[in-house]
Amino acid sequence: MNICLYGASSDAINKFYIEEVEKLGHEIAARGHTLVYGGGARGLMGAAARGAYAEGGTIIGVSPTFFNVDGVVFPDCTKLIETETMRERKQIMEDNADAFVMVPGGIGTFEEFFEILTLKQIGRHSKAVTILNLNGYFDEIFRLMQKAMDEKFMKEACHELTASFTDIYALLDYIENYKGHLVNIADMKHISDDN
Repeated sequence: MNICLYGASSDAINKFYIEEVEKLGHEIAARGHTLVYGGGARGLMGAAARGAYAEGGTIIGVSPTFFNVDGVVFPDCTKLIETETMRERKQIMEDNADAFVMVPGGIGTFEEFFEILTLKQIGRHSKAVTILNLNGYFDEIFRLMQKAMDEKFMKEACHELTASFTDIYALLDYIENYKGHLVNIADMKHISDDN
């Protein structure tokens, strides 16, 4: 199975995050899965790649050519796919993934995650979408999403689109046992006659 990871590219973060995501990369490879990610050598992207590489795993990196400067791209990807744009990068990552994991990150991570979540909401894919909520990092996002549901900007059924974990083993168990099905857009959006 190909597991796509979205996460931070910065090294200027608490080492706890780096250590945990390196364990995640290691466990992805130990279970025989392929890591698909943005090709970075630093931050949580680099941590996941180092973990997978240490276990002898397969790593597919997808990186725009303008990132190909010293120290930015992980040098030991099994396969490195270069793109011209960030949009191409995201499409290739999506096309090569059977499941998705968001680990802590910034604007780019949020943008990638919410795009893949939106595509699931409108029935464009039926893959597992998961969050590794280390140190309560995503708690505020969960509160924002609940506020959107409470105020009827999103349906409560949107809870079913993703699953959050604090434990990497439970997260991977969930992905491995996930039975995907396309959602009915009317169940996720306020477009039916009764709303």
